[in-house]
Amino acid sequence: MKSLLCITAAFIFINATAQVATYQMVRTKGAIAYLEYGLGDDRLGGAKMGYLDSNVVLKVVDSIHSDYKVQLSKNHFAYLPKSSVIAAVDIVPKPYYLSSSIKVYGDDKHDYVVINLDEKLPYKSQQVIQPAGLWIDIYGATSNTNWITQLSTVKEITQTWTEQIEDDVLRVHIRLKNNEHWGHAIYYDSISRKMYVRVKREPVKDIRKWKIAIDAGHGGTNVGAAGVTSKRYEKEYALLIAKEFQSALRLAGVKNVVMVRDKDTTLSMEERTVMLRKEDPDLLISIHLNSSSIDTIKGTSTFYRHIGFRNVSKHILQQMLTLGLKEYGNVGNFNFALSGPTEFQNCLVEVAFLSNKEDEKKIMNAAFRKSVANKILEGIRSYAKTL
Repeated sequence: MKSLLCITAAFIFINATAQVATYQMVRTKGAIAYLEYGLGDDRLGGAKMGYLDSNVVLKVVDSIHSDYKVQLSKNHFAYLPKSSVIAAVDIVPKPYYLSSSIKVYGDDKHDYVVINLDEKLPYKSQQVIQPAGLWIDIYGATSNTNWITQLSTVKEITQTWTEQIEDDVLRVHIRLKNNEHWGHAIYYDSISRKMYVRVKREPVKDIRKWKIAIDAGHGGTNVGAAGVTSKRYEKEYALLIAKEFQSALRLAGVKNVVMVRDKDTTLSMEERTVMLRKEDPDLLISIHLNSSSIDTIKGTSTFYRHIGFRNVSKHILQQMLTLGLKEYGNVGNFNFALSGPTEFQNCLVEVAFLSNKEDEKKIMNAAFRKSVANKILEGIRSYAKTL
């Protein structure tokens, strides 16, 4: 059978021996492009592999509704929204991509690992603990890294090394000095194909010198849950508690407090994420009220996405339980949008259940809301003492 090669502006079709392989090269765009592991879905969306910088090159191999299936390496695939990419008609895939030298250095605020690559390849990061560190998996990359230079200006990174875990998956190991993760960002240089891993250093133990951001959940047209008795919306109580927490922080001497919203306004998760990345807080606390279709379920809980950010959520939950609330739990791997960023520590607090009459009665009480704010503050203080 004759082979037919047809190149269009967007797709390359290869027809050989009655089998058809179709792919399209694309680049990521926007501030919050992300990869998902599969097509599973719930009210929070599919399980996210992680965010990607803009202009990362991806190979599309299938189209499923509003998502593209992309091939990251020989054995790894992922999914991402079609709205997060644009066609890259100028890119012709290479049989392999190489890494070269790596440089590790610090400035006055952060440590950096700079990885030279042939292309802006997709990647995934993972926090590891005991000892603390990062794994950066670069898909499609084969090691040609024959030297790693580390300068004495680094303060948080102790060691960096590479491991070829698959023929076309390169893992960069980054070992941290301290036991806690304070955040990292991955991005490419705007001109070259250098990948930057920026690692945030541990702040001082004195929380008065921290920058703390507060996100009052929902707002504007996004009303959230409704009280089973009062019918008042979650967005109202979340803002009231957030303002109490803001006051508690200021009374405690924390001067650098960032309010994601301080009034009833509509903000998308993308807008919140972009704002928080720009502010670069040491810690983000998101305030929410829970709800269930079963009105006997009640209690308080804290949530985190990344294992390196768990400890602060544990300390806050311990303090919240002193309010006499039932324990709903410390929940990890949570797919909430503002739990996803790796750039800063974050914790979501579900204060109590608006769908439960006992919990709702407490939430409606101004003195209780003030106590909640103080207990979150005590949880942060308790956590800081462990550093």
